[in-house]
Amino acid sequence: MKYLPLIIANLGRKKIRTILTVLSFAVALFLFGLLAAIRGAFTMGADVAGADRLAVTNRASIIQPLPIAYRDRIERIPGVVRATHFNWFGGVYQDEKQFFAQFAIDPESYREVFPEFIVPPDQWQAFVADRAGAVAGEATAKKYGWKVGDRIPIRGTFLPGIWEFNLHGIYRGSRPQDDLTQFWFHYKFMEEKAPPWFKGIVGWYFVKIANPAAAPRLVKVIDETFANSAYETRTQTEKAMATSFAKQMGNIEFLIMAIGGVVFFTLLLVSGNTMAGAVRERTSELAVLKAVGYTDRFVLAIVLAESAAVAAGGGILGLAGVKLFTLKGDPTGGMLPFFYISWGAIGAGLALAVTVGLAAGIIPAVLAMRLRVIDALRRV
Repeated sequence: MKYLPLIIANLGRKKIRTILTVLSFAVALFLFGLLAAIRGAFTMGADVAGADRLAVTNRASIIQPLPIAYRDRIERIPGVVRATHFNWFGGVYQDEKQFFAQFAIDPESYREVFPEFIVPPDQWQAFVADRAGAVAGEATAKKYGWKVGDRIPIRGTFLPGIWEFNLHGIYRGSRPQDDLTQFWFHYKFMEEKAPPWFKGIVGWYFVKIANPAAAPRLVKVIDETFANSAYETRTQTEKAMATSFAKQMGNIEFLIMAIGGVVFFTLLLVSGNTMAGAVRERTSELAVLKAVGYTDRFVLAIVLAESAAVAAGGGILGLAGVKLFTLKGDPTGGMLPFFYISWGAIGAGLALAVTVGLAAGIIPAVLAMRLRVIDALRRV
């Protein structure tokens, strides 16, 4: 630390160049963090999937229904703790741009299968007691300014009409990456208002199992239970289901990552070239340090320390900016509900910035270390 004033003085000789180099790294690391958040949005569903949950869908397609009578049969299978069902609603709030996921759920079993979503007990009881009740995610409620007690009108799409819900609860997640954009309401309310053809069917099931190690066996048992029926099933782990959804968006993810990666590395190369040039300009000054008794290793270390300091400063600035940006939630209005940058990604970004800074300074630092004092002092 005693050489810190020397490092700061050297970096402050040409303040504009130092500031621009730091900002270049900040922009590059902001982009890195943004790409990490976007990539995480495509894969986070798989990352946060419960190891003790299975997803049961129609074998033909997830958009094909399953009978509600399957729930009792699934729960009778040894190893199954609880089964709950979902129905996609797909309604419109205000206009088509106001997108958030809406699900008709079974309140009696939902919280046992998904304990990570937290609703205050009094709010949940009010929701359960009101057939027209609803619970919204914290992010969605904040986005639209909803509060408990509000009346929420949603226009149906494949189930037409205006559906009005009483907001009795706002849920939050027990983990930072939990999806806080969903909107839940009673399946029985949906069934009552829906056309006759909709009675007795659900979209899919989530099944909580006692032992995650038994998942492969239970997947097979559940599908064999409904084999050769009118509604055959496809059972998979929740992680496998989330991964399959992510793969459907694979081309978009690759395109974003490829374009962003090119821009990111271009910025780093430009920054590295600027830093290398700055070090080369100071070769004669570094030779003076050697002339007054400082060792070759000290010269090497001081140059690398300056390079790493610039890179780390820019990295911290850029990563702090993207962390603040992600705290605002999904910027797409519902397309990326898992919009979050982990501390692991922040640490990786900072390490990458410092590595690039060291790489940019290593060649001129080695040349300065090896340069003879008499030759260096001849340079103007």
